[in-house]
Amino acid sequence: MGVMAQPDTPSQDPAYGVGHTHPNISGGWLRAATFGAMDGLVSNTALIAGVAAAGDAHAVTVSGIAGLLAGAFSMALGEYTSVTTANEQIDSEVYVERRAQRTRPQAEQAELVSMLVSLGMTEQTAQTATDEIHRDESRAISFHLSREIGLDPAEKPSARLAASASFVMFAIGAVIPLIPYLLGYGSLPAGLACGAAGLLIAGALTARFTRKPVLWAASRQLIFGAIAVGATYLLGLLVGTVM
Repeated sequence: MGVMAQPDTPSQDPAYGVGHTHPNISGGWLRAATFGAMDGLVSNTALIAGVAAAGDAHAVTVSGIAGLLAGAFSMALGEYTSVTTANEQIDSEVYVERRAQRTRPQAEQAELVSMLVSLGMTEQTAQTATDEIHRDESRAISFHLSREIGLDPAEKPSARLAASASFVMFAIGAVIPLIPYLLGYGSLPAGLACGAAGLLIAGALTARFTRKPVLWAASRQLIFGAIAVGATYLLGLLVGTVM
């Protein structure tokens, strides 16, 4: 898909007895890519179905291409803006925390001691840990934010990566139901079949990352897509009848 995950990070855990790995999920690309692919498949398949119910093959092709371009740019810009805004909010919280560390350091240290004690540490151990953490301001800020609001400033997702993944995957998803029309067949059943196949494949691919059963993930996407396409087709028939 043009976007690669970071290598898995190995970790040793005595509870497991053997090493295990976790994929890097902090980049935000998987969510954007999955959302883009699903949106492209569902929205353009539904658009084609709706236009085909009220128009001809040429209208379907033009509408499908327009939907692909408009949707891909909209998804990419929306993804870039949303991730950028989220990252700016993180930066704002870092500023607030840094100011607190500098203006009332003792209160911040007492706060951290209290949080560590609530996790099960003794007060002496919590005080020692707090002293160690607060020797480095950046480390202290990161630790406070991770404990207080669940954010790690060092792991902000890339807005460009998310936007690129969203654009590419939306375009790929949107072009799949258009394949018969682009090849000159102009067949709605063929377009719907391509869209259904795309939904099944995309759902199955997401199972690789989520470790969900492949059949369940693929079927879920197909069912959701079928509902949207069916509703749009019925509305297209209604519009074609009225107009």
